[in-house]
Amino acid sequence: MKMELKTLGLIHTSATLIPVFQQLCQQYLPGITIFNIVDDSLVKNIIAKNGEVGTSIYKRVADYVASAEDAGADYVLVTCSSIGAAVEAAAEKVSIPVLRVDQPMADLAVQAGKRVGVIATLQTTLEPTSDLVKRRAVLANKEIELTAKLCEGAFDALMSGDTARHDTLVANALRELSKQVDVILLAQASMARVVDTLSSEDKKVPIVASPPNAIQYIANSQ
Repeated sequence: MKMELKTLGLIHTSATLIPVFQQLCQQYLPGITIFNIVDDSLVKNIIAKNGEVGTSIYKRVADYVASAEDAGADYVLVTCSSIGAAVEAAAEKVSIPVLRVDQPMADLAVQAGKRVGVIATLQTTLEPTSDLVKRRAVLANKEIELTAKLCEGAFDALMSGDTARHDTLVANALRELSKQVDVILLAQASMARVVDTLSSEDKKVPIVASPPNAIQYIANSQ
């Protein structure tokens, strides 16, 4: 369905993603007004509860989406995969389109091949994205084989400032997973820059990140 987009509201759980999406919006959505809402306590709360997205998270995400609508957004994009279920629930309570960042990526993967790999540095992100891929496959009437891979230690390395170790762990995991699947989904946008460091030999299959696919999806909806 085509729509006229004038203002896009972006809801983040990390301020580090603002410049990533700013650049993508400039490229694919020129002339569109953009504003950001950031709350980095959301993922911290989920991690503290061993991945559980509780009722308070659902309420807060719904409040942020409603606030974005009140602020004049014609469309809302939530850029964190960990709160995907809460995003879907929040979408039902407003009158504007709301997109979880990994949905276009999941749809693309389902069409790309039967053996789908999902990779993440956080269990709290791995499970929601894996669940989404399975559900989008059912909707598309496609049979898939899903392989979910957690990069142990990479997230802790990133949080402690050791980006080199994070990148090495992710790169090694990508090389290994590429031998087993037809397409790889990056469950976290923070992993995308590692793909650029891989040689063409290491990129045996398409490796898909959510930010560009989400912004292109929105651009195509206009």
